[in-house]
Amino acid sequence: MPEPQTPEPLTPAPARSAADPTRESLWRPLRLLQASMDADIERIYTEQRIDGLKPSYVMELLRLNAHGPMTIAELADSVGRTHSALSQKVAAMRSAGWVQTVVGADARTRKVTLTDRARRVVDRLAAEWQATEAALAELEAEIPYPLSRVVTDIGQALERRSFHDRIAEKLALNAATDPSPPPKTNPGPE
Repeated sequence: MPEPQTPEPLTPAPARSAADPTRESLWRPLRLLQASMDADIERIYTEQRIDGLKPSYVMELLRLNAHGPMTIAELADSVGRTHSALSQKVAAMRSAGWVQTVVGADARTRKVTLTDRARRVVDRLAAEWQATEAALAELEAEIPYPLSRVVTDIGQALERRSFHDRIAEKLALNAATDPSPPPKTNPGPE
């Protein structure tokens, strides 16, 4: 009878030699902070029994309440977003039951308008918006350098030299100092 074979020990996969650049991020803490604050706003909605509302929808809902039905282009311009981004957001808001689209006056355009569901809560949303702004002002008064000042300062710095130009410069410097050869391209069939 043959002896039982002992399985060969598993060897770990070779470690990747490339570093993971996503491990370091100066912006991640800001994104996490905003996500945490948005989650707290969502808790307020849940406590007020406003289900299925994302904080990111509120500006558009309040704008529609204040100014009436608008085309997606008008609404996008009003909130400083691209038509494409707002079109996607309106589709999500429509699916969630917050807005509807209706035929415009000339039958070629469509207007975004609030649903009855949105109209029932819009006053509470306006109150939440004002309370959130007051809470942010209070928070900024507690810290030595308010975030609104940081945003203004970064905006002014980017007016002097765009983020694009700054990134392109870093890429050019990296390319100039990188000793590795450029990636090979597939020359095709020979």
